[in-house]
Amino acid sequence: MKSSRRFLVGAAIVVASAFVLSRIVPNEYFFFAAYVVLQFVVLATAWNILGGYAGYVNFGAGAFFAMGAYTSVALVKAFDAALIWQVACAVVVTGLMGFSVGAMTLRLRGIFFSIATVAIAVICETTVMNWGLVGGSRGTTILQPEAPIFFTSYLRFLFVLMTIFVLVAVGIARYIETSWIGRGLRALRDSEEAAESLGVPTLKLKLLAATLSGALMGLAGSTAPLYKSSLEPLSAFSLDYAVSALAMPIIGGTSSWLGPVIGAVLLGSVQQVVQVTISSELNVLVVGVLLVLFVVVAPQGILGLLRGVSRRK
Repeated sequence: MKSSRRFLVGAAIVVASAFVLSRIVPNEYFFFAAYVVLQFVVLATAWNILGGYAGYVNFGAGAFFAMGAYTSVALVKAFDAALIWQVACAVVVTGLMGFSVGAMTLRLRGIFFSIATVAIAVICETTVMNWGLVGGSRGTTILQPEAPIFFTSYLRFLFVLMTIFVLVAVGIARYIETSWIGRGLRALRDSEEAAESLGVPTLKLKLLAATLSGALMGLAGSTAPLYKSSLEPLSAFSLDYAVSALAMPIIGGTSSWLGPVIGAVLLGSVQQVVQVTISSELNVLVVGVLLVLFVVVAPQGILGLLRGVSRRK
């Protein structure tokens, strides 16, 4: 109870700090880059719920991210829906998508499950490319609304909103990690047969993890069309999202909710610096180099490396 209260107090302080930054930082590019880093935190945290805690490696993260974005676009085009409905429906759609995908594929294990998630991403992209309402293969544009009161630009508002999304995602991951759900997921990750023999409801836990993971990935993508003011399938379903979602928790450490946060902040910040100083084409190379480096040098991620150093001391 005290831990939850401390988290809520900390969350309130973080949101207040984000609002203050949106008022006092003059450089608009800071919010342009910070939004992406925060979006990565949500995406990495979402992936880790299924891929880290349960051990089911999902290569289809880009599909959930993109479907969250396209749900928002469809609602705007069809009903001119408010942002709150865009976000809520994106979470519901991708949560149901995660549940459905889980029901169909979670009986598969190892590489077979990962291949299935790639196939699902291809199916989703093909569907969107033939969906006229959202622009099909040509994509579509979305005009940003007027900046809400107390904000000088809509981008600054999206920065604060994504900060709230980060706190929601981290709060869920933190609760899962410290509850019976996390213990059950770790048990089935280590040995699913042993967990079942001890009475752990493995299928129910996997479905829950798949649903929450999918919903949070959709949450990360729900405001992407407003951030970019446009959306098209090749960028929305880009392999970059799938690779980054996998790399960030591995770099930070998959054993804790804090690992994906560290990995996302590190990787997202490096990518933004590379994009500005060298070229955006090198982003995937940066991800690949860092991923290989940490897999070889620190397979438990940054958190595992720090814990090892602490134990030796």
